[in-house]
Amino acid sequence: MEQWFTTMLSVVLVPQVIALLVEKECLEEVVAIDRFYGSSTYEMLSKEETKVWHYSPLTIYHMWKHESETGELLFPEEAA
Repeated sequence: MEQWFTTMLSVVLVPQVIALLVEKECLEEVVAIDRFYGSSTYEMLSKEETKVWHYSPLTIYHMWKHESETGELLFPEEAA
């Protein structure tokens, strides 16, 4: 994985998504981290070629939320 991509994920996107999980789901940070890193949403985010990293942290949170409620990974319409 390229350094800029790894840095962008670990410094910018993932912490913001985790913060949203803590705030909106009332999860402890360690639980939020575990649930997000264990999700298909994170799996797709971590692959540069999927371009999920182009989405805002809020959009990624909504993807995770949908996945956690339905078990399905749903991409936003703009991805079509």
